[in-house]
Amino acid sequence: MARVLANLALVVAVVAILAVALPGPFYRFGLTDLSVAFGMMKYGAFAGMLGGGLGLIGLVVSRIAHRPGSAVRAVLGLVLGGVAWGIPYAMLRKAESLPVIHDITTDVVNPPQFQPDVLALRAAAHAVNSTVYAGASVAALQEKAYPDIRTMTFDLPVARVFDAARRTADALGWKRVSADPRTGLIEASDTTFWFGFTDDVVIRVEPSGSGSRLDIRSESRVGESDLGKNAQRIRAFRAALDARLGRATRR
Repeated sequence: MARVLANLALVVAVVAILAVALPGPFYRFGLTDLSVAFGMMKYGAFAGMLGGGLGLIGLVVSRIAHRPGSAVRAVLGLVLGGVAWGIPYAMLRKAESLPVIHDITTDVVNPPQFQPDVLALRAAAHAVNSTVYAGASVAALQEKAYPDIRTMTFDLPVARVFDAARRTADALGWKRVSADPRTGLIEASDTTFWFGFTDDVVIRVEPSGSGSRLDIRSESRVGESDLGKNAQRIRAFRAALDARLGRATRR
């Protein structure tokens, strides 16, 4: 009995891990659509619970029966099942703790606007989300969840800030679409590792008194919620830019 339980736990847990891990690459390479991918993860989480439960029972039975080999397999089933359940659960908890928004900007009154090159890329990719900023309702949700996402100002000329922003975007591995010093606009796209979601970024650098101000906007092409990814991207950019130019003032 100990051997059967341990083996069954391990098999179920391995299947659960695959059901949780593979939907990302499957979606990224066009092998399935998003709803199917999320469905696979959901059932993978359930399978993980089952595998973990069987592993726990198998471990107890193996210890009672003095079957160390079975105990090792039962522990593996317990651990792998826990991982398969834990990843989707953590994603769900994160989604529940964050607002259902996918468009983050440092300037909610006059957000930087995406230009034709990026709009064409979004159209070619059949992007679901509109680039028209949703306004006060989204701004209020952003302010509550990400109060630190604000305009950055520098006591430096526009040309220097623009060049540093362009270099920073490149260093972060974003795929640059355009960079026009005349308009002060930089556009790029960034693709997430697991599911391959592509988000678009526009950076605007303009004069502010004797210095410069920089605003950045990051928007997902698909999905109602971005699980905080766009805010995370802006924070990473801000930290990297601060390292180049010195800490900016937040407005």
